[in-house]
Amino acid sequence: MTDQIEPFHLSVPDADLEDLRERLARTRWPQPATVEGTGQGPTLAKLQALGDYWRETYDWRRCEALLNGLGQSRTEIDGLGIHFLHVRSPEPDALPLIMTHGWPSSVLDFRKVIGPLTDPVAHGGEAGDAFHLVIPTLPGFGFSDKPTEPGWLYPRIADAWIELMDRLGYERWGAQGGDLGCAVTDTIASKRPPACTVRSTSCSTRLPSYPALSGTAAMRKVLVSLTPRLLKTPRSSVASHSPP
Repeated sequence: MTDQIEPFHLSVPDADLEDLRERLARTRWPQPATVEGTGQGPTLAKLQALGDYWRETYDWRRCEALLNGLGQSRTEIDGLGIHFLHVRSPEPDALPLIMTHGWPSSVLDFRKVIGPLTDPVAHGGEAGDAFHLVIPTLPGFGFSDKPTEPGWLYPRIADAWIELMDRLGYERWGAQGGDLGCAVTDTIASKRPPACTVRSTSCSTRLPSYPALSGTAAMRKVLVSLTPRLLKTPRSSVASHSPP
C-alpha cells in the first residue's frame, strides 16, 4: 500500500472511440413493443435515437477536457486504486466536503454545482458558503479500480473515504451524497470520525441519524437552495435525487 497521490490525466485513444462507434452501429435492435407508449419499457424509437446520439453527436473529448480541467487524481486505499476530483475553493476558510455519487452514475453528477460550491461569490453567493470539494469515484465505477474480491460494501467504502480525507490533510470536513452515495455518507456518520463534523444527504436510508453530523446552515443553504436554481429543478426534487 502507498499513500502517494498521483495526478491523473485522461486521454482515451482514438481507436477506442472508433471501436465504440462501430459497435454502436452494429447494434441488433429488438422488434417494437406490442403497445403504444412506454407501458412495456422505453420505445424502440427512443432507444435508437439514443444510440444515434452516442454514435454521431456525443463529444467525448469535451467531457475529457472538463474532467482534466477540474483536476483528477488517483491514490491506492485498502489495496484499491481510487480516482477522485479535488477542487479547492479560492476562499481560504472553505469547509472541505466529500461528495459521493450514486448508481449508475459518476463524478459528472456534480459538474454543474462544482463552481457555485467552490466559488459562491462568483455565482451570487457568500464567501462563507464555500467548500473545498473532494469527489471520489466509487469502487468499480469509472476510473477507480474494480475490486477483485468481495467486501467492498458501504462500511469499507466509508473507511476509504475517511482515509482519503485524512490523506489530503483535512482535519475538519463534511460529507454529502445521494442514492448509493447517501448510504456511504450515512455510514461515515455512523462511524463518527472526529474530523467529520457535518453531513447532508439527498435521499434517506434506514441507518440511524446522528444530529451532531446533520449539516450546517451553510451546507443546507447551498445544497438545497442554490442547487435547484442552478439546475432549474423544483426544490422538492433535490430532497430525494442526486444532481444530474
